[in-house]
Amino acid sequence: MDEVMRVLAANLTGDGVRAVPLAGHVGFDSMPDQLVNKSVNRGFCFNILCVGETGLGKSTLMDTLFNTKFEGEPTQHNQPGVTLKSNTYELQESNVRLKLTVVNTVGFGDQINKEDSYKSIVEFIDTQFEAYLQEELKIKRTLHSYHDTRIHACLYFIAPTGHSLKSLDLVTMKKLDSKVNIVPIIAKSDAISKSELAKFKIKITSELVSNGVQIYQFPTDDESVAEINSTMNSHLPFAVVGSTEEVKIGNKMVKARQYPWGTVQVENENHCDFVKLREMLIRVNMEDLREQTHTRHYELYRRCKLEEMGFKDTDPDSKPFSLQETYEAKRNEFMGELQKKEEEMRQMFVQRVKEKEAELKEAEKELHEKFDRLKKLHQDEKKKLEEKKKSLDDEVNTFKQKKTAAELLQNQAQQAGGSTTLKRDKERKN
Repeated sequence: MDEVMRVLAANLTGDGVRAVPLAGHVGFDSMPDQLVNKSVNRGFCFNILCVGETGLGKSTLMDTLFNTKFEGEPTQHNQPGVTLKSNTYELQESNVRLKLTVVNTVGFGDQINKEDSYKSIVEFIDTQFEAYLQEELKIKRTLHSYHDTRIHACLYFIAPTGHSLKSLDLVTMKKLDSKVNIVPIIAKSDAISKSELAKFKIKITSELVSNGVQIYQFPTDDESVAEINSTMNSHLPFAVVGSTEEVKIGNKMVKARQYPWGTVQVENENHCDFVKLREMLIRVNMEDLREQTHTRHYELYRRCKLEEMGFKDTDPDSKPFSLQETYEAKRNEFMGELQKKEEEMRQMFVQRVKEKEAELKEAEKELHEKFDRLKKLHQDEKKKLEEKKKSLDDEVNTFKQKKTAAELLQNQAQQAGGSTTLKRDKERKN
């Protein structure tokens, strides 16, 4: 009995799941092939964000990386702000289809005040995360056919100054390192000598570490790629040169840049790190970049967003918290806040009504006082007019009396004068 228990215990895995042997072939070993076929039929998507100052060869490097010619017009150095221009292309290699999205930062570093240059980039990345989160939260989701626009890799183009990173570069990378996989590259590396380039790489790495900037590290947990990825991590940042022009070197045509002093071959590892970049970015770690975007950067954004919305995994006692319980708790909290705001609004309304009533009463009182003043003024004026009228009437009566008396005296004088004249006439006749 003890022997049987020991055998059973030996067959248990760390999760308490019992491992049992198969008596023959079953067929589920074909699942990787099934997954591959399904993925190939569905196609893949990959989104690259190119961040760097105007004129560092971002578009040329994209053309060189994917061995094609993407449409695009050269941008000028007179942009008022930083805008992000996104273009999506359908590519096919053998029977594998790739939906490639290239996002370029137009006008980055062209302004006198570069303080807010990173903000539009951060907002763009967050917008893509938010769009995916909203699709996830839908009742009827279509993630299998949804065009994932989340940025999988950020190629950060560093100007080949040979001295140190610009403050704009450090600030921007620091703001982006928690949101996207940053792969720093030294653009147009043929502008400085090999010795200067080696020192520049060391200086860049030192500044990134001292400022706490987390760049993407090629994974070393997979044994099949651990060795090459570990080696390539030590070559970061990659010093690259891009060109779509072909030059004849010996008996074959190669992509290169011609100068009066010589020719720089793009795919010659002694000349630049373009091959290393292409190998690491596309041929070895493209799927890991996609996975890191989903499991690390998007998960961080999703967690922060859901916590802002009030969702959590455990209650204050560290016990599991179901979605229904979270919803109910959030709903009760919301209803409480709503009732509180409603009560505050009611109190505010009552207070404003009282204030308005007081204002109206005060205005009514002022109107009554004004009416009383005007009424008294009117009465005083009326009284004065009546007194003046009486005085005038008295004057008129006095005048009439004087006139009558004067007329009477005048008549009496005329009569007296007439009788005197008659008497004189009689005396003359006699």
